[in-house]
Amino acid sequence: MNITDTHTHLYSEAFDEDRDRMIQTAMDQGVTRFFVPAIDSSYTDRMVQLEEKYPENIFLMAGLHPTHVKENFEAELEHVERILKEHRYYAIGEIGIDLYWDKSFLKEQQKAFSKQINLAKEHRLPIVIHCRDAFDAVFEVLEQEKDEDLKGIFHCFTGNLEQAHRALSYNMKLGIGGVVTFKNGKIDLFLSQIDLKHIVLETDAPYLAPVPYRGKRNESAYVMNVLKKVAELYALDEREVARVTTANSKEVFGI
Repeated sequence: MNITDTHTHLYSEAFDEDRDRMIQTAMDQGVTRFFVPAIDSSYTDRMVQLEEKYPENIFLMAGLHPTHVKENFEAELEHVERILKEHRYYAIGEIGIDLYWDKSFLKEQQKAFSKQINLAKEHRLPIVIHCRDAFDAVFEVLEQEKDEDLKGIFHCFTGNLEQAHRALSYNMKLGIGGVVTFKNGKIDLFLSQIDLKHIVLETDAPYLAPVPYRGKRNESAYVMNVLKKVAELYALDEREVARVTTANSKEVFGI
């Protein structure tokens, strides 16, 4: 099987002790494509160094994570603009709105989200959306920016069926990760009502590990657990789910 992890923070400090082993373990299981989202400028060098080590397998994104939108967000966005001209990136992400941790920078998050969507359009790239406790706010921005150039992935989708259909209306795929394996995750109750052509797989490693690793450090190899659950929900062979979701990722990222 050729499997794609569309969202994994491989440069995270959580992997500093065993990063190469962790990546090799995933590759041994057929996970050969890793799409790596940005957080802020402090991680850019680590991301590029990782890509240089695994040029056939690792594909980088550029962007400012909504939880890192602070007083200096404009300088951070200038950094994103600059590196887009200096290096090849495959998406603008992860970007969006997060109202779980801190609501005090909502206006700045909205500005940063809109700005980065327009950067994505300028560079003809997809976006990868982070949305936590913020569906209404995210949809408000997407409604303003909706056009034929808007496309991407709704990372770690945890909404309901109605919200899923609305996300799809903006030409988004749904990024499905460990939450689909949780007893209280809820998306398993309706996911099979969404055509598999709209689904991509992810881990969000080192966060949100699937069952039976819930509460522990997540790894890209654990996308296999997500794959198994999705195949079960759709009553399909795991190889078929791997084939379709990887094809979906290629449609989004262009590679």
